[in-house]
Amino acid sequence: MEDGIDTIVLDDELAYIDVVPLRWTALTEPVEPDRANAQCEQNLRLLQALAALEDHGPSDKADENSPHSADLMRVEFKVNLLLDLVGQILVRAEPRPAAVPMRFNARSATWRTDDRALQAGTFGRLEIWLRDALVEPLRMHGRVVSVGIDRRVKLRFDALGAPVEDLIEKLAFQRHRRHVAGTRERR
Repeated sequence: MEDGIDTIVLDDELAYIDVVPLRWTALTEPVEPDRANAQCEQNLRLLQALAALEDHGPSDKADENSPHSADLMRVEFKVNLLLDLVGQILVRAEPRPAAVPMRFNARSATWRTDDRALQAGTFGRLEIWLRDALVEPLRMHGRVVSVGIDRRVKLRFDALGAPVEDLIEKLAFQRHRRHVAGTRERR
C-alpha cells in the first residue's frame, strides 16, 4: 500500500535527515585507533544525552487520571524551555558552522559543499551539531567516497563502535517515525 510517505535511506539503511551545523576537517591519514576509541566514548555520551533530551516515548506520556499529571507536564515544559534557552546562549557564546541539509546513518553521510578542494579519497573528521542544547558535536571519522558534479559529498565512516552505531540507528528510526506520524496528522 502506497501512503505517500518518503523513507529516507542511505546505503540501503534508514538515515537521519536534517538541516544542521556541520564542519568537515580534512586529515592526511586515517585516525589512530586510540584516538578513535576515545572519540567513540565521547560520541556515546553525546548520543545518550541526546536520547534523554528527545525521549518522548509512550512511557513519558502523563496519565491523565493521575492527580499530578498536569503538574508534571508543566515541569517538563519548563525544563524543555530552559534547555532551549541554554542552547541559544551556547550558540551565541561559541558560534557554529552554517547549517546545511544533510543525511547520515551509522555507515555514511552525505551533504553538499562549496569546498572545491574536497575530493574522493580524502580522510577527515565530520562534526555534526545535532541540537543547540548539546555543547559538543557528534564527531565521526571517515573517507570521502565521492564528490559529485553538484558538489554532493558522500563520506564512508570508519568503525564507530557498536554502541554508537546502535544509537545512531535508533535516532534515525525515531526521526523517521516522527516524520511518518506528522505526515499522517496533516492529512
